[in-house]
Amino acid sequence: MSSSVLKMAREVLSTEAKAIQRLTRRIGSEFERAVAEMAGCKGRVIISGMGKPGFIARKIAATLASTGTPSLFLHPAEAIHGDLGMVKKEDLVIAISNSGETEEIVRMLSTLKKIGVTLIALTSNTRSPLAKNADIVLDLGIDREACPLNLAPSTSTTAALAMGDALALSLLKKRGFRQEDFALLHPGGSLGRKLLKVSDLMRTGKKNPVVDENTPLEKALLVITSARAGSCTLINKKRKLTGIFTDGDLRRHLRDDGGLILKQPVKKFATLEPLRVYKDQLAVEALNLLRSKKIDELPVVDREQRVLGMLDVQDLLRAGFV
Repeated sequence: MSSSVLKMAREVLSTEAKAIQRLTRRIGSEFERAVAEMAGCKGRVIISGMGKPGFIARKIAATLASTGTPSLFLHPAEAIHGDLGMVKKEDLVIAISNSGETEEIVRMLSTLKKIGVTLIALTSNTRSPLAKNADIVLDLGIDREACPLNLAPSTSTTAALAMGDALALSLLKKRGFRQEDFALLHPGGSLGRKLLKVSDLMRTGKKNPVVDENTPLEKALLVITSARAGSCTLINKKRKLTGIFTDGDLRRHLRDDGGLILKQPVKKFATLEPLRVYKDQLAVEALNLLRSKKIDELPVVDREQRVLGMLDVQDLLRAGFV
């Protein structure tokens, strides 16, 4: 029995893998047209499928949305009972049906035509009602399911999923979607954290204590206290970073010089030419620097070395990095 189970499993995987491989030979001008239409869509890309293809449609819609294309799933059964009201002329609809004859899908077609949307069909039946009414047909080329009864959607749904990914990621490439864009749409979880920039987490304004390098130390301490920070950055007359003064610096010099230091310029007791990070660096890079140097704060500067903010290890802690 065990050997027959393994044989079946291998046959399923082999059948589905071959189906996806065959898709690569079907990618051509119709696929390019589909991506161009999606890129030019002024509304939303709406994906629809019934039953198992519906789950695939949901996944494709989610992938499109997460890569910068406004998208939603439309259930065909709900659509023909009023949800077609969500579809506007400026939208684009992708309908998934291996047979191209799914009743609920077919019943949507006349209304979609009246609305005037662009319709892309993912089907294996290029002579079906769906294919005949579509503006663009992407032929999945599936004539048999991996199911030994040729009943359960398997190869067809795998092919539809792969084609959907190809569309979404080709569109991503065409639009020049960047890591920064991805991070904006994924603020939660490990994916979002990996792509956060220093500028997303740094302290600015009143929370970012900055003083002229010649400011008396006692005034610099007031600025630090007001910002509820553990350090302040020092700048020169061109507002460029020259140093950082921390509470550790204060403790060391108070021990040596007592209260006499308070009237002297803060730069005398600061760390000059300190480590710094740039606003467009990844936050995870800043975390690695803080850890390797065993420090708690880093000034944030632009490429001209002008101070923009302060990154504290506590900011990274709140963002879930530590």
